[in-house]
Amino acid sequence: MAEHTIYAKRWGGVIGGTIEPRLLNLPKTHEEEATSSFSSSSSLTMAEAEQQSGSNPEDEATTPTASITFMVPKKEISMVPDMGKWKRSQAYADYMGFVLTLNEGIKGKKLTCEYTVSETVEKLLELMGTLDQWINETPPVDQPSRFGNKAFRTWYAKLDQEAESLVSTLLPAEKSAAAAEIAVYLKESVGNPTRIDYGTGHEAAFAAFLCCLCKVGALRVDDQLAIVFRVFNSYLSVMRKLQRTYRMEPAGSQGVWGLDDFQFLPFIWGSSQFVDHPTLEPRHFIDERVVNEHHQDYMFLECIKFINEMKTGPFAEHSNQLWNISAVPSWSKVNQGLIRMYKAECLEKFPVIQHFKFGSLLSIQPVKP
Repeated sequence: MAEHTIYAKRWGGVIGGTIEPRLLNLPKTHEEEATSSFSSSSSLTMAEAEQQSGSNPEDEATTPTASITFMVPKKEISMVPDMGKWKRSQAYADYMGFVLTLNEGIKGKKLTCEYTVSETVEKLLELMGTLDQWINETPPVDQPSRFGNKAFRTWYAKLDQEAESLVSTLLPAEKSAAAAEIAVYLKESVGNPTRIDYGTGHEAAFAAFLCCLCKVGALRVDDQLAIVFRVFNSYLSVMRKLQRTYRMEPAGSQGVWGLDDFQFLPFIWGSSQFVDHPTLEPRHFIDERVVNEHHQDYMFLECIKFINEMKTGPFAEHSNQLWNISAVPSWSKVNQGLIRMYKAECLEKFPVIQHFKFGSLLSIQPVKP
């Protein structure tokens, strides 16, 4: 069974129901010559990923945190050889399963489609609104340096102080003890107050935050679309406002050769939205008219719009990887390639994962056979 299928099936009983294995059985490479630059950075083959799983998704539908003793997460990856522990860990399996299950759940759907908005989702949106309001209350300070405005540290101090109480409002009463553990991921998700930077590791912390809320039962099966389309999209809006307001540096940016200075997940999930679209193909997202016309329906185009607002010059020069991706013939291949690229360029890079924190909900312990 392919690795992607295993991860998604792990989470099938928690938020998404059973996923057909064929839907996540990804191809080894792109066939088209136009995609060679895109796929070269995503060198994992399916042969490397083949493994068997003894887990039953129905078994994991039972209460996953019933006997857990919650703990404050801490770093566990301190040297490059520790990366093996991460890739074998329950945290890695759960995280990838979460990302891939949501990827399937939103396939072919617009941001503006109808979906359930639960009480927990409403509370999460209120939380995002609070973070947004704090930005309004904390204007940038005058300083010699153009980038990394120190007012961000004042903004972050508010979150550091209030995070646990904010998270407490989201949790079922019987899981209130998880607040301190889950709050760590929220604080890690907004950028680094010392360096005043933000990158894909911080974004991953927010996905981990949402993943933990699923594991304690605060978010449920019916919340899948709202998790991506409302909560994660609201998070992106706040992060973009932080980046603009405090001129945050990209953390670990690969410059023109990276996919994006700050984000990755909205490109994965955004490309899934486009799968089997009757008219819009990958080549269209570099057309500014298409972006302006459809960005409210598609997360991918909202990302392109933000890039166009923040960067100047020819798109092919400032966003070369995305330019290459526009030559891929189908959104399905784009989506599959981005998943491989995310693993290779983010989740398997020591500079990113050395900052990831592990607790009882996202455990460093190896996956149980």
